[in-house]
Amino acid sequence: MSDPARETDVEARARRGRNIALALGLVIFVILVFVVTIVKLGGNVANRPL
Repeated sequence: MSDPARETDVEARARRGRNIALALGLVIFVILVFVVTIVKLGGNVANRPL
């Protein structure tokens, strides 16, 4: 691993870009799992007996 104190501006921007891409991918995955769960449960979630 590189030492963050000694990295150049280009390396810092590249690392930030990778971090943003990873975060965006994670958010898209979570949204996809949520949507698939809602679709599989269907409209019967609100009509379940108590």
